[in-house]
Amino acid sequence: MKPTVKLLLLAGTAVLWSATALAKLPAPSDEAKAKAAEAAAKTAWAGKVDGYLLCKAQDRVAAHAAKTAKAAGKETKPAPALPPCADPGPYVSAAAPAAAAASAPAPAAAVAAPAKKS
Repeated sequence: MKPTVKLLLLAGTAVLWSATALAKLPAPSDEAKAKAAEAAAKTAWAGKVDGYLLCKAQDRVAAHAAKTAKAAGKETKPAPALPPCADPGPYVSAAAPAAAAASAPAPAAAVAAPAKKS
């Protein structure tokens, strides 16, 4: 075969495979959407925890650097005012509060006040 024919066959095969790969997928189910939302929330929480741990490590390094500079007799400048490190707390699933609210008993109906007679 000539190289041109081989090239055309290869290109045609590539077009067919790419059309198959780009076929429309079915919409995700509600369960899959909930799992994806949970994974996104957990990833966001993990990012907050990483930021908190980084902040604490930076504070320790800055304190150690200031301490060793003072011990060496070097002039130190006061640290700039920064917000304190915010601990994100333990991970709480978004589904847990919703499930707790669903299982809680309904509040009692408010008693209507008697109407005043004029």
